[in-house]
Amino acid sequence: MISRMILPHAKLSLKQFRALCITGPRQSGKTTLSKQLFKGKPYVNFENPSVQYEAEVDPVLFLTKYKGGAVFDEVQRVPNIFRYLQEILDRNKKRGQFILTGSNNFLLQEQISQSLAGRAGYLTLLPFSLAELLQARTAVKDVNQLILTGGYPEIWAQHLNPGIWLNSYIQTYVQRDVRLLRNITNLGAFNRFIYLCANYAGQILNRDELSKQTGVDTKTILAWLGLLENSYIIYLLQPWHNNMNKRIVKSPKLYFYDTGLLCNLLGIKSNVALNRHSAYGSIFENWVITEIKKNNLNIGLNDGMYYFRDNVGNEVDLITERDENPLAIEIKSASKFDNGMLRGLHFWRKNQPKGNSILLYGGSTAQTLSDTLSIAPWTEVTNI
Repeated sequence: MISRMILPHAKLSLKQFRALCITGPRQSGKTTLSKQLFKGKPYVNFENPSVQYEAEVDPVLFLTKYKGGAVFDEVQRVPNIFRYLQEILDRNKKRGQFILTGSNNFLLQEQISQSLAGRAGYLTLLPFSLAELLQARTAVKDVNQLILTGGYPEIWAQHLNPGIWLNSYIQTYVQRDVRLLRNITNLGAFNRFIYLCANYAGQILNRDELSKQTGVDTKTILAWLGLLENSYIIYLLQPWHNNMNKRIVKSPKLYFYDTGLLCNLLGIKSNVALNRHSAYGSIFENWVITEIKKNNLNIGLNDGMYYFRDNVGNEVDLITERDENPLAIEIKSASKFDNGMLRGLHFWRKNQPKGNSILLYGGSTAQTLSDTLSIAPWTEVTNI
């Protein structure tokens, strides 16, 4: 079993809260992590229709069977149970009684904010990071293969063909389960929308253009974007909020939580096809930013990531706020360094002198250019 780097933070959270909520995409390892944290405690899966029915019919009687705590998997399927859980947690102040998991962030957050605020901690578990694969001595040394495979645990643990597995994942969870959350009936438009999102990965979001190409209004596009976000298919990287000038671009950029899934949607099946693809730079950027996002979430940080761009084209791919001063990161897929790669960072440093800057690129050589500017190979993403 590949150890999850979020485990120490999860154990700490169980000591701080009466319940712990773990969210993340389908098949990201939430159940395995929960069972590891709660060895010996009952496991209840609300995707089982009979279990779901039992909990809905008489939640009080149902919960009497789990006075000593339990893992409740996909608990957003029984929303009525949260207010009864609130009563249990109010009567018993003991830490770490329940673990609640879910693959829909909006539904789970809504119930927690209404019923379990102050009683439950909140973590997000994404698929394997490069750091986790390296720790397990499982990772391949080819960044393209890492991008194509993605991070879903079952692929790595069972040595499965990522193309076949991810195709099934798209059909089962993306096109069926996600659609059912909002009872979407226009299947053709919704599927077209998903594939269009893949083509916009790494780009500034243009809702009007998505609306035009999908054939639905912008209100529907906003709802569908929220649906994919809350189901951990995509996320939106917001622009840097401490404006250096009034000409800053204010729309978010669209990224996928898993580049294996992204490549599958784009029809990319091999290293050769990936290298030749016109969007290779954006896909590489998507992979790097998602790896950094995983690193943050694995230590309990859920924000502090932005991009910078102004209306004349000055841009930095990622600004992180993990430390007191911002860290500017430019991402280039090229394997050979060129001084032109530093243009965005030079502009940033001129206008934002505090903090460090890094060029992360597809090569293998590291350089230190100054006290605050360095060049790092893609493998250093595990340390950011």
